[in-house]
Amino acid sequence: MPLQSLDTNPLNGVRDNASLLSPMGYDDDAASLHSRSDQDTDSDDDQLVSRARNSRELRAHDRIMLMEEEEMDRLVTDTRKKQEKERRGSQLAVPNPLKIFGRRPGSSQNVDFNSSTEDLVLEKRTVRRTRRQKKRERLVENAQHGEDGELMYEMEEGGMKEGSSTGESSERDDSDEMDRLHLNMIADAKAQRRRSWRRWVFIHTLIAIGFAILILIAWKLSKNRKSAQPKHKQTLVSNGTALFAPTTLLISLDGFRADFLQRGLTPRLNAFVKEGVSPKWMRPSFPSVTFPNHYTIATGLYPESHGIVGNSFWDPELQEEFYYTDPDRSLDPKWWGGEPFWATAENQGVRSAIHMWPGSEAHVLHTEPSLLDEFNRKETLDGKVARILEFLDMPGMEDKTADVSDMRPQLIAAYVPHVDSDGHKYGPNSTEIRETITKVDTMLDKIFGGLEERNLTNIVNVVVVSDHGMATTDITRLIQLEDLIDVSKIEHIDGWPLYGLRPKNPEDLQSLYDELAEKAKSNPNFDVYLRDVNMPERYHFTKDKRIAPLWVVPKTGWAIVTEKEFSVKEGLEKNLVYHPRGLHGYDHEHPLMRAIFIARGPAFPHPANSQIDVFQNIEVYNMLCDSVGIEPQPNNGTLRLPLKPIGLHKPEETPEEPTDPETSGKPGESKAPERPAVPEKPTAPTRPTLPVVPSQPARPTVPEKPSKAAKPTEPTEPTEPTKLTKSTEPSKSSEPTNPAKPSSGSKDSEDDDDEDDDEDDGDDDDDKSFWEWLTDKVGKTWHKITGSDAKSDSKSDSKSESD
Repeated sequence: MPLQSLDTNPLNGVRDNASLLSPMGYDDDAASLHSRSDQDTDSDDDQLVSRARNSRELRAHDRIMLMEEEEMDRLVTDTRKKQEKERRGSQLAVPNPLKIFGRRPGSSQNVDFNSSTEDLVLEKRTVRRTRRQKKRERLVENAQHGEDGELMYEMEEGGMKEGSSTGESSERDDSDEMDRLHLNMIADAKAQRRRSWRRWVFIHTLIAIGFAILILIAWKLSKNRKSAQPKHKQTLVSNGTALFAPTTLLISLDGFRADFLQRGLTPRLNAFVKEGVSPKWMRPSFPSVTFPNHYTIATGLYPESHGIVGNSFWDPELQEEFYYTDPDRSLDPKWWGGEPFWATAENQGVRSAIHMWPGSEAHVLHTEPSLLDEFNRKETLDGKVARILEFLDMPGMEDKTADVSDMRPQLIAAYVPHVDSDGHKYGPNSTEIRETITKVDTMLDKIFGGLEERNLTNIVNVVVVSDHGMATTDITRLIQLEDLIDVSKIEHIDGWPLYGLRPKNPEDLQSLYDELAEKAKSNPNFDVYLRDVNMPERYHFTKDKRIAPLWVVPKTGWAIVTEKEFSVKEGLEKNLVYHPRGLHGYDHEHPLMRAIFIARGPAFPHPANSQIDVFQNIEVYNMLCDSVGIEPQPNNGTLRLPLKPIGLHKPEETPEEPTDPETSGKPGESKAPERPAVPEKPTAPTRPTLPVVPSQPARPTVPEKPSKAAKPTEPTEPTEPTKLTKSTEPSKSSEPTNPAKPSSGSKDSEDDDDEDDDEDDGDDDDDKSFWEWLTDKVGKTWHKITGSDAKSDSKSDSKSESD
């Protein structure tokens, strides 16, 4: 319609008002500015088109947008599922390790995802361009210079923006570029949230781990600090320079036989007996060998209870062999049962220091002593003295600045192997063992001197023990195992010098036992036992499968050897000397196996020189625990401190020194059965019928008896000087160099006979003993005068009396 008709229209006023909304109504230049000319750009058309939308189209547009968004979501979801399947390949889920740390997938995955998104966007862009172009053409055709109502509404709303006609440069929210950006933003937001969550978990996990480590370190430090504080309240005593909690020093003299104290070689130990409390001797545990007994002292358990049943043994459950000189085997904690005193002390806050004690390096119960010295065979006695005093010189609780690892131990244990070593090498009656005993006694004197210099004599408890005794060996006291049993039927041999036998076929056990028992009837020098049948109860040697089912136990001083170890026949033919010269491991109650126990200190408040009843070494563990104020673990011992003395030691009650078994001229035979066959003892009273002889000038020979007693230089019996016949005892130590000679056996027999004479003399009154001695000397003189064999008759008479 021409513009001039607007002035004559009845609705002129309305149109005038409406025309104010058009560009031409408020600006004279609007028509020229918005007229369609060749200079108009696509953006101008897009602006007009955007203003030409009405509410109906908007609702339609909204529905379309919702449908497109749903379609977009579906396409994106399908595309991701397809990519996931392609990535999995063989339908096996392969986790992406980068997701653990919240990292985005690699650049290759981004390219695939972006490429699929770009394809989708380009496709939608083409569709939208076509649809908008058609709509623009329709709206422009219907708009009359911008006066169309729908176009005016859209213009008022500002729905179209510059460049929307092509869709290429539009910044609308529903544009293709915005859709792509929007999708990427959503994906990035989700990925960011996942990364943030994983990062949060990872960071907080690290924080928690670090906090736990700090707590563990603090707990460990506090535990170490608390370990220096005993669980039980302890009284501190000052020596003038430091404060001492209850402290005990335990010293073990390996192989120190009880009667070694009677040889006049141990002035310090003899003085220690007079200062403290002790039994006449202490019984070891069976078998009387080093490792089982030292661990019994440490735990208070019989060997059958703590599992160390020998220096070597076979474990049928572990299918392994324990051998004490092989650290790779013996120091594994699986062998060691019970709780040793150092573990008990450490668990209750009492520091311990262990110097070479057998078993201390085995990590028993995974509890280590605070201070541990590994075994060193070359360690000198003076080195042991210095080490013990070094322990006592460490700072104690009075030094608040001292580090826990440098603080003084309260329980100190030291092991001294020298007497046992030389006893095996030279024999218990040799000159060399006498020198060793003297040196060990000197070592103890230096320790006691160090305690006195530090004013610790009445502060530190001192306990001296030994694990077993020692018996002299001889080639004539050997038994060849092959002569007793068919060794081809034996799978394992345990122990030594006693033998535990494990047959290859368990069905052979009874027949092997019967064979050995039959041979034991004709050879009384060994006993045979079945572990589960007739093993002596006093041995406490049955309740462990590590104990072999069949045992051959030789008599004390005898040894059983295999052909591989030593050929008895060849040794006799070549007059060889059997080594070791000293052995132990026999019946633990035999006098030659007796050990020692001597104690002194504030934990032993007994009168000096106190005597207590003889006990077994299972009791030592409880005493050690009581002496430092800790609670012992369950064990086989029953004694607790304070002990109950039965009186004082008296010199006249000192046990006689035991003698070694007799040496026979033939191996495998005992000379003992021959002695009861001598019936001449009842004829001895006829000898006093020689009173007519005193008129002879033979009486001056009476002083020869003391001179004969003074012949040996070895003071073997200082406590019993009246027993003159003991003077023959030292001759045994000078004879072992030729043990195979018959004269050696005769000499030992004479020594034993002399001791028997002593026992018989002790039963008579002094007058009768003197009269028999006098008549004997007169008889010898008479035989000299008459020319008869005085030496032979004298020996015959002496033997008759002793039997």
